[in-house]
Amino acid sequence: MELRDYFRILRQRGWIILLVAVLTAAAALGVSKLQTPIYKASVKLSVVPARPDWGGSQSTKDLLSNFVINIKTHTMADRVIDQAQLDMSSYDLLEKVEVSAELSNFTIDIAARDPDPSVAMQIVQTMAEIFADDREEWSQRQDKQDRIDVHIVDDARDAPLFKPKMLMNGIAGGILGALIGLLIVYLLEWMEADILRTPQVVERAIDVPVLGSIPASTEHATLSTHRSQRLTR
Repeated sequence: MELRDYFRILRQRGWIILLVAVLTAAAALGVSKLQTPIYKASVKLSVVPARPDWGGSQSTKDLLSNFVINIKTHTMADRVIDQAQLDMSSYDLLEKVEVSAELSNFTIDIAARDPDPSVAMQIVQTMAEIFADDREEWSQRQDKQDRIDVHIVDDARDAPLFKPKMLMNGIAGGILGALIGLLIVYLLEWMEADILRTPQVVERAIDVPVLGSIPASTEHATLSTHRSQRLTR
């Protein structure tokens, strides 16, 4: 196909692509509005060894993974529920919580997702405080050079909307719709591939120059004349 053939297709069937894109984008936005909003709060813990040498740093990195495991336990979840007076089980709380360690900067990130932003903030703040207090109590029983300081970098101050992402879902729905529209146009063109639409297409198909063609309007006029003559008779 030549470039002008693509332009012809877009002129004739471009509305299909646009319509399907608009419909799928609207559907994605509608589904997003039906979803329950989920908010995410997070707190970052700093883990600093008393000895800032290579050995102390390596030991702290090795302990970070262990700290992550100790934080996300049913024991910790029960303590958070009791202290924050939350109406949920330890299983429910652990499903809302994500704990990860950043070895490069010696930090632990505690995040929680919940339909209520205040509950999400309460979970991460309480969990971080309990763990920091536990580590402080442990450090007081150690030699100063073996202590590892764990403190909250910043308190949980807000819980931004985590999902649904209305704009992103709308854009994704529009892109998907445009692709579906292109597929529909391709199928329609494939079904009509045997139709010779223009003299140029005829010449390419039979490899013979086209000397003339009968316009559709002339044919229509001739048919109308024949019908009028029959009615007159």
